[in-house]
Amino acid sequence: MTVAFKQQSADRLQESLALVQRLIERQRQLEDLVSRPEASEPPTDPLAPHYNLEALRLKLEQLHPADVAHILEALPLEERLLVWDQVDGARDGAILLEVSDAVRESLIEVMEHGELVNAAEQLDADELAELAPDMPRQVVYEVMGGLDEEERAQLQSALSYDEDKVGALMDFDLVKIRADVSCEVVLRYLRRFDELPAHTDKIFVIDEQGLLMGVLSIRKLLVSDPDALVSEVMATELVSFNPDEDAADAALAFERYDLITAPVVDEAGKLIGRLTVDEMVDVIREESDSEVLNLAGLKEEEDLFAPVIDSVKNRWAWLAINLCTAFVASRVIGVFEHSISQLVALAALMPIVAGIGGNSGNQTITMIVRALAMGQMQLNQAWRLWRKELRVSMINGVLWGSVIGSVAWLLYGSFSLGLVMLGAMLLNLMLAATMGVLIPCLMQRSGRDPALGSSVLITACTDSGGFFIFLGLATLFLL
Repeated sequence: MTVAFKQQSADRLQESLALVQRLIERQRQLEDLVSRPEASEPPTDPLAPHYNLEALRLKLEQLHPADVAHILEALPLEERLLVWDQVDGARDGAILLEVSDAVRESLIEVMEHGELVNAAEQLDADELAELAPDMPRQVVYEVMGGLDEEERAQLQSALSYDEDKVGALMDFDLVKIRADVSCEVVLRYLRRFDELPAHTDKIFVIDEQGLLMGVLSIRKLLVSDPDALVSEVMATELVSFNPDEDAADAALAFERYDLITAPVVDEAGKLIGRLTVDEMVDVIREESDSEVLNLAGLKEEEDLFAPVIDSVKNRWAWLAINLCTAFVASRVIGVFEHSISQLVALAALMPIVAGIGGNSGNQTITMIVRALAMGQMQLNQAWRLWRKELRVSMINGVLWGSVIGSVAWLLYGSFSLGLVMLGAMLLNLMLAATMGVLIPCLMQRSGRDPALGSSVLITACTDSGGFFIFLGLATLFLL
């Protein structure tokens, strides 16, 4: 039997979360009243907490596993575990697949061995391969022992690839046909299925050795002459992937060609699985999340309600680097301490130069990181992009430097100070453009993620550089 869940809009999902939170709060109140009844109040029904949990359980049963996962991620650990206890055990595996890695870890930690085995047994081989790295090894071995030979081989194949490779994400549930049969035979063959595998938009055509020959789309099949052979109506020009390819590259291809499914073939051209759009959407989202986290200097996705020590471990490295760069910036200011004491206006104006430079640098670095991630930019194009960004920064520097220079002239009655502001703004924006291109390109060339800590590094450069340029110009021309 196929279970259909009502799709939840963002607003409805938030309403569901609010209802779950109210039920949790009511559960606490009822348990408190039952355990410690107030003399001034009538006794509370001892079964009231049980009925409240039943209401919570019923609400969770009505939600899609992805919606339950969203609710679990939005709850503190104690409340999350209370909700997790009310989830139907038959849905544990599907929900564990949907939650973030950090939250999944907190749920698996409290599950007993039998519960983990039961959750894993509900999953297909490709789904189990996704969950296996987070499961205890003994659980994985026990579940593998219950698989048939074909499923065990599929699971071992998926586990043999790194998690960021196509082979780790491929789905083994697909429909294959031969090229020498008629469309009528194919239609009769499809009617033998209770239901087609999810996201089936095409059927894969293979030869006697299992080599991929082409694909037959369902739409083409439905309108073709029933007596026509598959070889006559199938498409031979198709996008296929190798299991050793990067999943991120495959996701970009899915986006570029509007794919729903695509075959995965080995070096010999033998069909071994398929990729589906739902997995690729997850890859795109994870890549996007990773870039945002890396720009901020976070090593990995963090559970919002994680223990304090876990959050500290995730954040300390780049904070230490930021502390060092901040110390450098403070020493730059210290070098010009005599100048600042003579002209106090410098202390009020120098954060403006540094702040605008940091903003401009972050704009440039975000664009370059995105271009590298999307494959739109090669490292040999860095020189051309740097010249373009330099021209943009010069125009912005003259424009906004003139504005802030005029403001400084009006506030402090010094035309020379306004010119210094203009010059400092122009030079710092040019520095920001240069570093915004240079930092991610150097990271990419060294084999590291170009987004890793880029925001922290560009801010350090524009702060120290901005202070040095502005105070240096002021010392040179005003004092």
